Amino acid sequence: MADHLIRATAADGGIRAVGVITTKAVQEARDRHKLSYVATAALGRAMSSGLLLVSNMKKEGSRVNIKIKGNGPLGGLLVDARLDGTVRGYVSNPFVELPPNDKGKLDVGGAVGKEGYLYVVRDMGYGYPYSSTVELISGEVGEDIAHYLGTSEQTPSALLVGVFVGKQGVTASGGILLQVLPKAAEDPQLVETLESRVSQLTGFTPLLRQGKTLPDIFTDLLGDFGLNIFPEIQMVRFDCGCSFDRVLGALKMLGTDELADMIEKDGGAEATCQFCGEVYHANVDHLHDLIEDLKTGNG
Repeated sequence: MADHLIRATAADGGIRAVGVITTKAVQEARDRHKLSYVATAALGRAMSSGLLLVSNMKKEGSRVNIKIKGNGPLGGLLVDARLDGTVRGYVSNPFVELPPNDKGKLDVGGAVGKEGYLYVVRDMGYGYPYSSTVELISGEVGEDIAHYLGTSEQTPSALLVGVFVGKQGVTASGGILLQVLPKAAEDPQLVETLESRVSQLTGFTPLLRQGKTLPDIFTDLLGDFGLNIFPEIQMVRFDCGCSFDRVLGALKMLGTDELADMIEKDGGAEATCQFCGEVYHANVDHLHDLIEDLKTGNG
């Protein structure tokens, strides 16, 4: 099944639902960063969450950044998700591994840490990003982002994200986001029923592993609320906009003295993109060209 995202409404538009499958994108992130099991789960949950958060933005070029900095051995993570369905991200310590938690699951909360902060930056494409910070409540990523939605955006929300990773790699990853919009939120019975149904789910990836599709999951949760699944299906993929030209632009900012020092001591320069792990090499000729550009005022 290709990675994809779908949207839906229910309760006469009072409930907004978004679902995403990110199995292949998270596997690519795991391969690129050589992630441990628990690091894969943490980053994968954040990647799915980022795509779900950005999905309700309108302007082309909109994006959401999620940064989590906890007191656990993972050291933190950063995800960049865009409205076009592309996502990328990395963790500070990709090799950390922990024993399973008391539920027998990957201990994401222990890896991230229960103390720290979640930072969310929404760039709606108008040049003035909106940022918000909340304290972590569990380190489990999904619970922390749901807490952010309830406190910073004051929107009753249910967020369920998960990653199943085994010896064969990532075999299921994704999530759903249900939000009760202001008018419908005035109906306590609706909110209570929705919360009850979501709380009865044992997780998101078990549903995928049972063979359920996103429409199946939406129907189970919202089928009796006048569910309307939009026909548009958006493809999702891991993608990074880094390039050799961007690396050269960054190197040029170091100035002529630093570039000359690299030529003399290192015989070139090497740069690794944090988001995707791509390694770029600039040889002596490239650095000489940058120095010449700086001296002549080109760029």
